Amino acid sequence: MDPLRPMNQISTLRSAGGRLPRSLKPRLFNYLNLPLCAVVFALVAYGLLIVYSAVASDTSYSFSRQAAGVAVGAALMLLLFRYDYHHLSHYLVFFLIINVVLIMLPHVPIVGQSAKGATSWVAFGPVRFQPGEFAKVTVILLAASVIARFGGKLDNVRDFLKALGIMLVPFVCIMTQPDLGTGLVYLFIAGVALVVGGARPRYIVILVALAVAAVAALFILDPIADSLAGHDVLLKDYQRARLMVFLDNSYDPTGDGYNLKQAQIAIGSGGFLGKGYMNATQSALGYLPEAPTDFIFCVLAEQLGFLGAFVLLVLYALLIFICYRIAYRSNDLFGTVLVMCVAGMWLFQILENIGMTCGLMPITGIPLPFMSYGSSFMVVNFILLGLIGSVRSHNGRELKRGLR
Repeated sequence: MDPLRPMNQISTLRSAGGRLPRSLKPRLFNYLNLPLCAVVFALVAYGLLIVYSAVASDTSYSFSRQAAGVAVGAALMLLLFRYDYHHLSHYLVFFLIINVVLIMLPHVPIVGQSAKGATSWVAFGPVRFQPGEFAKVTVILLAASVIARFGGKLDNVRDFLKALGIMLVPFVCIMTQPDLGTGLVYLFIAGVALVVGGARPRYIVILVALAVAAVAALFILDPIADSLAGHDVLLKDYQRARLMVFLDNSYDPTGDGYNLKQAQIAIGSGGFLGKGYMNATQSALGYLPEAPTDFIFCVLAEQLGFLGAFVLLVLYALLIFICYRIAYRSNDLFGTVLVMCVAGMWLFQILENIGMTCGLMPITGIPLPFMSYGSSFMVVNFILLGLIGSVRSHNGRELKRGLR
């Protein structure tokens, strides 16, 4: 049997408009990655349990809204499993425009809203959400489209700077809100795309060195710029305080320093087995700020201890590993970069969120994937899972099995 026959069959099937016959799609839909589905189900169930315990004593949060986010997200994920992701690789300009529109939407009068020092929210009647969260999807699609457009060859400075410039547009837009946490996520997505997309190592090293130099210059120039202008220019007060707390945990003992201390108390008091489910005193008594969102890991660690935290880390490790395998087995560059950017984004969010609760990373508003409260955040994660499932289901290597 000709080993190329299955792939030739796939090419023939795609030749008419690039679509697969309807008769084949259910077979693809049934050929899901069971380990991925199992890990995601465990993470979502784990997250709902912890969120329920965190919001039980806080009426400002709604568990039903979180559950609704899971339901809507799961439905979108299943739809995307059947969608052929290859069609998305041709819309670079469209994704760029959508990114700008989404991220700048909170600046529109009437619908835009400010909270916690950033103009990041949009409200249409009772519906309130963060466009920057949904823009994570289009930022990843933009990054994958850029790399695919250059064919994975960023071995000259001109192409590297072009790709970098396009992918920096969302970051520049998000910093007008300003939302540093989401901006860092965008930067990390761009970095992963450049590495996977074939950028020369020395370009990456130079880029990282410039980023470190920029942060150092920011610390030096920020007080000078503020004194000359008479108001905050480069950093907001809360951003400066968070960075100072990271460098010195005794700084700002009634603000972010207090938040970090309470987070560490919650984690430490959990011990090995924890205090028991629904017995987290730090969050229940109001000592732990933003318990259902930014500090949800502390709630888990206090209730279920080191063992519960270890289980979560194992689930995350399995999720990232499965994503890596899907990316490695993808038969095209666009699919590989897409999945790697999603996995890289999740890994960055996991390390930053857990790290900040332990004092190892600066405090930011970066949530914990599949755990933190937020219906928009949950829907976005499911959409990204749907795209990963699409890459898995519409991969040439897997299609060969269905055509034998």
